Amino acid sequence: MTSPYDIDEIFPGDLAASARLPRRQSGNSPQDLAVTLLADYTLRHRSWLPSVAIVALLAEAGVSPAGARTAISRLARRGAIEGQRDGRRSSYRLTAAAAAFLAVGGSAIVAPGDAQPWDGQWTLIAFSLPQEEGTLRRGLRSQLRWMGYAPLYDGLWVSPHDLGEKVKDRLAELTLGTMTVFRARHVDLDASIRRNPIDAWDTAGIARQYEAFIERWSPTLPRTLTGVEAVRARTEVMNTYRRLPVLDPHLPARLLPPGWLREPARDLFTAVYDGLAEAAENHVRAVASRHSGGDVAGIRAHTVADLASGFSGPGPGCVSAAR
Repeated sequence: MTSPYDIDEIFPGDLAASARLPRRQSGNSPQDLAVTLLADYTLRHRSWLPSVAIVALLAEAGVSPAGARTAISRLARRGAIEGQRDGRRSSYRLTAAAAAFLAVGGSAIVAPGDAQPWDGQWTLIAFSLPQEEGTLRRGLRSQLRWMGYAPLYDGLWVSPHDLGEKVKDRLAELTLGTMTVFRARHVDLDASIRRNPIDAWDTAGIARQYEAFIERWSPTLPRTLTGVEAVRARTEVMNTYRRLPVLDPHLPARLLPPGWLREPARDLFTAVYDGLAEAAENHVRAVASRHSGGDVAGIRAHTVADLASGFSGPGPGCVSAAR
């Protein structure tokens, strides 16, 4: 099983061809934290934040000023953020590509579990890529995992879900190697040689991740946190929770052990993330205003409901997942 930190990208790469967001690392890199902060408080309107305000907010998360400035520079080179200058003052915001990328990813992260009945069939993707195409191989595996597939064997990935049009379109974009896709039922064999498709996922390991998340965040009372603590906790709970839906890609309930903690974890995440929204938003707005000489328009702490909708509601500069 992959760990929460082995996934190169939490969001599907084809949705942001011009924006390469930071790869996940063990812990939270300065670039990762910067993207989370910008996404959590400026995504809907793609608001500009003074660079000094971003540095200050990252400093509150334990990032040195030099590390924060380096992170901003690298994100700009990646095409994840764009800058503007007003005299000696510089500001940054998410690029349109990165914002659309994050809106789609956020919607998928908070989607409720699939309540549709399972027909007992599996989708299998068998592929063969040239050994020298290591980057393409890693990219394909990352996308397959994002789309809910897991490796039953090295070149054979499985999912209990049917092959949707979006998945077909992504797979059709591959120009190297060969691939075969089919849907079939599993035939049970002798226990000594069988490998059940569900074994492609380490369900015990996923369960432990849910248990750890619930143990870590259950004691949190959002109403008691303000200012720096609210922003820090909200960033941490997002950076922790958003890995879980990739590890547990909405497998059908009949394939899972009883007492699966997907929905309790989602409910807890919603309570903490939404419960901290007002206090965290007020602090981010105060920091931005202090470093800009006045109010900064468009700072808003979105909710889980906003994420689930893909920011499709009304409002100028609104980001839509269909963009």
